[in-house]
Amino acid sequence: MRAKLTLLRALVLGTIGGVLATGCQTYDFEPVQPLAISQTTETRRIEARARKPNLMLLVDTSGSMTDPADKSDPDCRPGGVLCGDSRPCNTAVCPTRWSELQKAMQTFLNESGKIARMGLATYPSDDSCGSSTTVSIPLPDGEMDDEATLAANAELVKNEILSIKNYSTTDPMPQGGTPTSKSLLFVGNRPELQTDREDLVVLLTDGLPNCNEGYPSGAECFCTLSDCTYAQAIGCLDKDASVDAVKALRAKEIRTIVIGFGADFNTSSASGSKGAETLSGMAVEGGFSLDRSCTTNAQCGSGDECDTATKFCKRRFYQASSSAELTAALKDISEKVLVQDPCVLNFESSAQVPAKSELVVVYVNGERQSAGADTWELTTTGIKFVGSTCTRIENSTSANPVEYEVRAVVTP
Repeated sequence: MRAKLTLLRALVLGTIGGVLATGCQTYDFEPVQPLAISQTTETRRIEARARKPNLMLLVDTSGSMTDPADKSDPDCRPGGVLCGDSRPCNTAVCPTRWSELQKAMQTFLNESGKIARMGLATYPSDDSCGSSTTVSIPLPDGEMDDEATLAANAELVKNEILSIKNYSTTDPMPQGGTPTSKSLLFVGNRPELQTDREDLVVLLTDGLPNCNEGYPSGAECFCTLSDCTYAQAIGCLDKDASVDAVKALRAKEIRTIVIGFGADFNTSSASGSKGAETLSGMAVEGGFSLDRSCTTNAQCGSGDECDTATKFCKRRFYQASSSAELTAALKDISEKVLVQDPCVLNFESSAQVPAKSELVVVYVNGERQSAGADTWELTTTGIKFVGSTCTRIENSTSANPVEYEVRAVVTP
């Protein structure tokens, strides 16, 4: 994680002492004289170069993905009849959820394909209720996480997603139900996702979880189909099992990021409310929830409200209904999982960067290092270790750690 130096104004705060620890970073602040000068000291111990996380994309390819992204678009009603699952849409004039997802994923994988070791699984595995049984694109082999390998694997993932047509009589296309719980358990049981790296699953779904043939007999059923009279087991909202599946992954230290795509999570309807509640529960248990602080409903936006008990907006999952919104959600996620450069140490703001390197003192493993082409340089945002010093940091291990101390002084 990229560390930030926070320069405390001694003039304002007076005498300051104390330690703030976060993760493997320790910030040690000391007051300096005269009081018009600010100083900060950071000591950071690096025991291993941060490794790129494993990130498995679990993408819903159910039949509802062929519905229009915007059902109010008149171009989606040729002859006055809404296109969709049973009547293919012309995506040139009526983008569907799937065509919008493809557009967003193409942008994401082109721009952010190197942030993680990515793989892909889809569900259902058939035109009905089959859960995931195979991984379409596996994670890179072994421990490989160089940029060329990551970019190549992201390209494979992108091409696989683009190969699934919005409608086709010969090629794969979205169809079937939404067996979310069992598909999560499938990817969670993959040995390559139970490692000493950070392991993540990105669940991207447009529908309410269902297709659980083991749905408890006699239990209350919220029907996700037009009629569940003859298909209760697979038609009922599979909330409990889906939340439990995410819990099972979390117990294995696999975090789940939940993205709801499309209008099926609009809380203005009973179905949307149930869907939003389900995905929010999954997001919280997945360990990667969207936590937006609030005190009023207005702060949470349309279709959401503030939970007065938690002081968070009730929707805890990422929600998108267009390629632009999905691109924004994926960008936010990528920034949160991005492994930062261990050789970069940023100040809190550019205004707090000292005017010259003579105002910065750097020690590496107890030895003072002057600024230079093989040690460190002052940038517009902080300190950057370069040359053999950066290599030394990147190659550090628990048996051969690197500890550096940086002191910076800035005048008003």
